[in-house]
Amino acid sequence: MGQWEIFLSPYKQAVDELKVKLKGMRSQFGIVNANSPIEFVTGRVKPLASIYDKTLEKGLAFEPSKQLGDELGDIAGLRIMCQFVDDIATVTELIRQRKDMRVVEERDYITHNKPSGYRSYHMIVEYPVETIQGKKVVLAEIQIRTLAMNFWASIEHSLNYKYKGMFPEEIKNRLQSAAEAAFRLDEEMSSIRSEIQEAQAYFSEYKEASNPNLLSEKERDSQ
Repeated sequence: MGQWEIFLSPYKQAVDELKVKLKGMRSQFGIVNANSPIEFVTGRVKPLASIYDKTLEKGLAFEPSKQLGDELGDIAGLRIMCQFVDDIATVTELIRQRKDMRVVEERDYITHNKPSGYRSYHMIVEYPVETIQGKKVVLAEIQIRTLAMNFWASIEHSLNYKYKGMFPEEIKNRLQSAAEAAFRLDEEMSSIRSEIQEAQAYFSEYKEASNPNLLSEKERDSQ
Protein backbone atom coordinates (compact mmCIF):
# COMPACT_ATOMS: atom_id res chain seq x y z
CA MET A 1 0.00 0.00 0.00
CA GLY A 2 1.46 3.36 -1.07
CA GLN A 3 1.95 6.38 1.18
CA TRP A 4 -0.92 8.28 -0.39
CA GLU A 5 -3.28 5.34 -0.05
CA ILE A 6 -2.40 5.04 3.64
CA PHE A 7 -2.77 8.79 4.16
CA LEU A 8 -6.17 9.00 2.41
CA SER A 9 -7.61 5.85 3.98
CA PRO A 10 -9.05 7.61 7.09
CA TYR A 11 -10.60 10.26 4.85
CA LYS A 12 -12.31 7.60 2.75
CA GLN A 13 -13.59 6.00 5.93
CA ALA A 14 -14.86 9.38 7.16
CA VAL A 15 -16.73 10.00 3.90
CA ASP A 16 -18.36 6.55 4.02
CA GLU A 17 -19.42 6.94 7.65
CA LEU A 18 -20.67 10.51 7.29
CA LYS A 19 -22.73 9.62 4.23
CA VAL A 20 -24.49 6.92 6.23
CA LYS A 21 -25.08 9.26 9.17
CA LEU A 22 -26.33 12.19 7.10
CA LYS A 23 -28.62 9.93 5.08
CA GLY A 24 -29.82 8.54 8.39
CA MET A 25 -30.88 12.04 9.39
CA ARG A 26 -33.02 12.18 6.27
CA SER A 27 -34.62 8.82 7.03
CA GLN A 28 -35.50 9.89 10.56
CA PHE A 29 -37.74 12.66 9.23
CA GLY A 30 -39.60 10.08 7.15
CA ILE A 31 -40.10 7.83 10.17
CA VAL A 32 -41.96 10.60 12.00
CA ASN A 33 -43.82 11.63 8.82
CA ALA A 34 -42.10 15.01 8.66
CA ASN A 35 -40.74 16.75 5.59
CA SER A 36 -36.99 16.21 5.42
CA PRO A 37 -34.77 19.26 4.84
CA ILE A 38 -32.30 16.88 3.18
CA GLU A 39 -33.03 15.86 -0.40
CA PHE A 40 -29.94 13.69 -0.91
CA VAL A 41 -26.30 13.34 0.14
CA THR A 42 -23.13 12.74 -1.86
CA GLY A 43 -19.49 12.45 -0.87
CA ARG A 44 -15.98 12.04 -2.23
CA VAL A 45 -12.31 12.09 -1.31
CA LYS A 46 -10.40 14.83 -3.12
CA PRO A 47 -8.47 13.40 -6.11
CA LEU A 48 -4.68 13.59 -5.95
CA ALA A 49 -4.59 15.98 -8.92
CA SER A 50 -6.82 18.43 -7.01
CA ILE A 51 -4.73 18.00 -3.85
CA TYR A 52 -1.64 18.82 -5.93
CA ASP A 53 -3.27 22.00 -7.28
CA LYS A 54 -4.14 23.05 -3.72
CA THR A 55 -0.58 22.49 -2.49
CA LEU A 56 0.70 24.77 -5.26
CA GLU A 57 -1.90 27.39 -4.34
CA LYS A 58 -1.00 27.26 -0.63
CA GLY A 59 2.74 26.75 -1.04
CA LEU A 60 2.73 23.33 0.64
CA ALA A 61 4.84 20.28 -0.10
CA PHE A 62 2.96 17.69 -2.15
CA GLU A 63 3.47 14.83 0.27
CA PRO A 64 1.35 13.06 2.88
CA SER A 65 1.78 14.90 6.18
CA LYS A 66 -0.07 16.16 9.23
CA GLN A 67 0.42 19.73 7.98
CA LEU A 68 -1.30 18.86 4.71
CA GLY A 69 -4.26 17.36 6.59
CA ASP A 70 -4.47 20.43 8.83
CA GLU A 71 -4.25 22.93 5.97
CA LEU A 72 -6.65 21.23 3.54
CA GLY A 73 -10.05 20.97 5.21
CA ASP A 74 -11.78 19.52 2.18
CA ILE A 75 -9.85 16.32 1.47
CA ALA A 76 -12.97 14.56 2.71
CA GLY A 77 -15.98 16.26 1.17
CA LEU A 78 -19.72 15.79 1.70
CA ARG A 79 -22.52 17.59 -0.10
CA ILE A 80 -26.06 17.90 1.21
CA MET A 81 -28.76 18.96 -1.25
CA CYS A 82 -31.90 20.72 -0.03
CA GLN A 83 -35.14 21.57 -1.82
CA PHE A 84 -35.56 24.98 -0.23
CA VAL A 85 -33.19 27.74 0.89
CA ASP A 86 -34.73 27.73 4.39
CA ASP A 87 -33.79 24.05 4.76
CA ILE A 88 -30.11 24.97 4.74
CA ALA A 89 -30.37 26.72 8.12
CA THR A 90 -32.21 23.69 9.52
CA VAL A 91 -29.48 21.31 8.34
CA THR A 92 -26.64 23.47 9.64
CA GLU A 93 -28.27 23.60 13.07
CA LEU A 94 -28.72 19.81 13.10
CA ILE A 95 -25.01 19.39 12.33
CA ARG A 96 -23.99 21.86 15.05
CA GLN A 97 -25.97 19.84 17.62
CA ARG A 98 -24.36 16.50 16.80
CA LYS A 99 -21.98 14.96 19.34
CA ASP A 100 -20.09 12.73 16.89
CA MET A 101 -18.44 15.64 15.07
CA ARG A 102 -17.30 19.15 15.95
CA VAL A 103 -17.79 22.20 13.76
CA VAL A 104 -14.56 24.19 13.54
CA GLU A 105 -15.37 26.61 10.73
CA GLU A 106 -18.39 27.94 8.84
CA ARG A 107 -18.49 29.98 5.64
CA ASP A 108 -21.76 31.46 4.47
CA TYR A 109 -21.62 31.93 0.70
CA ILE A 110 -25.40 32.28 0.52
CA THR A 111 -25.83 35.54 2.43
CA HIS A 112 -22.42 36.65 1.16
CA ASN A 113 -22.13 35.01 -2.25
CA LYS A 114 -18.83 35.03 -4.12
CA PRO A 115 -18.32 37.62 -6.91
CA SER A 116 -18.77 34.83 -9.47
CA GLY A 117 -22.31 34.25 -8.17
CA TYR A 118 -21.41 31.04 -6.30
CA ARG A 119 -23.74 30.24 -3.40
CA SER A 120 -23.41 27.46 -0.84
CA TYR A 121 -22.98 27.01 2.91
CA HIS A 122 -19.70 25.38 3.96
CA MET A 123 -18.95 23.74 7.29
CA ILE A 124 -15.60 22.25 8.27
CA VAL A 125 -15.95 19.56 10.93
CA GLU A 126 -13.54 17.46 12.94
CA TYR A 127 -14.59 13.84 12.71
CA PRO A 128 -12.96 10.90 14.56
CA VAL A 129 -12.51 7.61 12.74
CA GLU A 130 -11.48 4.37 14.42
CA THR A 131 -8.66 2.64 12.56
CA ILE A 132 -6.56 -0.42 13.37
CA GLN A 133 -3.88 2.04 14.52
CA GLY A 134 -6.36 3.76 16.85
CA LYS A 135 -8.52 6.86 16.64
CA LYS A 136 -7.64 9.48 14.05
CA VAL A 137 -9.39 12.83 13.86
CA VAL A 138 -9.70 14.19 10.33
CA LEU A 139 -11.21 17.33 8.86
CA ALA A 140 -14.17 17.06 6.50
CA GLU A 141 -16.01 19.74 4.57
CA ILE A 142 -19.79 19.63 4.36
CA GLN A 143 -21.34 21.79 1.65
CA ILE A 144 -25.05 22.50 1.97
CA ARG A 145 -26.93 23.98 -0.97
CA THR A 146 -30.15 23.84 -2.94
CA LEU A 147 -30.58 21.86 -6.13
CA ALA A 148 -30.52 25.10 -8.15
CA MET A 149 -27.28 26.23 -6.47
CA ASN A 150 -25.75 22.83 -7.16
CA PHE A 151 -26.72 22.92 -10.85
CA TRP A 152 -25.07 26.33 -11.24
CA ALA A 153 -21.95 25.27 -9.30
CA SER A 154 -21.54 22.12 -11.43
CA ILE A 155 -21.67 24.14 -14.66
CA GLU A 156 -19.29 26.79 -13.30
CA HIS A 157 -16.87 24.07 -12.16
CA SER A 158 -16.77 22.52 -15.65
CA LEU A 159 -16.25 25.90 -17.32
CA ASN A 160 -13.53 26.75 -14.81
CA TYR A 161 -11.52 23.75 -15.97
CA LYS A 162 -12.00 24.73 -19.61
CA TYR A 163 -10.92 28.35 -19.12
CA LYS A 164 -8.42 27.74 -16.25
CA GLY A 165 -10.26 30.34 -14.18
CA MET A 166 -9.86 33.04 -16.85
CA PHE A 167 -13.44 33.37 -18.06
CA PRO A 168 -14.21 35.50 -21.13
CA GLU A 169 -16.12 38.58 -20.01
CA GLU A 170 -19.32 37.48 -21.77
CA ILE A 171 -19.27 34.05 -20.10
CA LYS A 172 -18.48 35.64 -16.73
CA ASN A 173 -21.44 38.02 -17.02
CA ARG A 174 -23.80 35.26 -18.12
CA LEU A 175 -22.73 33.05 -15.23
CA GLN A 176 -23.41 35.86 -12.77
CA SER A 177 -26.84 36.45 -14.34
CA ALA A 178 -27.59 32.72 -14.21
CA ALA A 179 -26.61 32.60 -10.52
CA GLU A 180 -29.04 35.41 -9.73
CA ALA A 181 -31.76 33.71 -11.77
CA ALA A 182 -31.18 30.45 -9.88
CA PHE A 183 -31.43 32.26 -6.55
CA ARG A 184 -34.65 33.98 -7.61
CA LEU A 185 -36.00 30.55 -8.50
CA ASP A 186 -35.08 29.30 -5.02
CA GLU A 187 -36.83 32.26 -3.42
CA GLU A 188 -39.93 31.76 -5.57
CA MET A 189 -40.11 28.06 -4.71
CA SER A 190 -39.74 28.91 -1.01
CA SER A 191 -42.72 31.26 -1.25
CA ILE A 192 -44.96 28.36 -2.30
CA ARG A 193 -43.24 25.76 -0.13
CA SER A 194 -46.40 24.51 1.61
CA GLU A 195 -48.22 23.97 -1.69
CA ILE A 196 -45.24 22.10 -3.15
CA GLN A 197 -44.91 19.81 -0.13
CA GLU A 198 -48.65 19.09 -0.09
CA ALA A 199 -48.49 18.16 -3.77
CA GLN A 200 -45.46 15.93 -3.19
CA ALA A 201 -47.18 14.17 -0.29
CA TYR A 202 -50.31 13.64 -2.38
CA PHE A 203 -48.27 12.28 -5.28
CA SER A 204 -46.37 9.86 -3.00
CA GLU A 205 -49.61 8.55 -1.47
CA TYR A 206 -51.19 8.17 -4.90
CA LYS A 207 -48.13 6.38 -6.29
CA GLU A 208 -48.02 3.92 -3.40
CA ALA A 209 -51.77 3.28 -3.57
CA SER A 210 -51.57 2.67 -7.33
CA ASN A 211 -48.46 0.45 -7.04
CA PRO A 212 -48.79 -1.63 -3.84
CA ASN A 213 -45.86 -3.83 -4.85
CA LEU A 214 -43.45 -0.90 -5.00
CA LEU A 215 -41.44 0.10 -1.94
CA SER A 216 -42.26 3.52 -0.65
CA GLU A 217 -39.51 6.10 -0.53
CA LYS A 218 -39.42 5.80 3.24
CA GLU A 219 -38.92 2.04 3.04
CA ARG A 220 -36.19 2.38 0.43
CA ASP A 221 -34.30 4.89 2.53
CA SER A 222 -34.40 2.61 5.56
CA GLN A 223 -32.65 -0.19 3.71
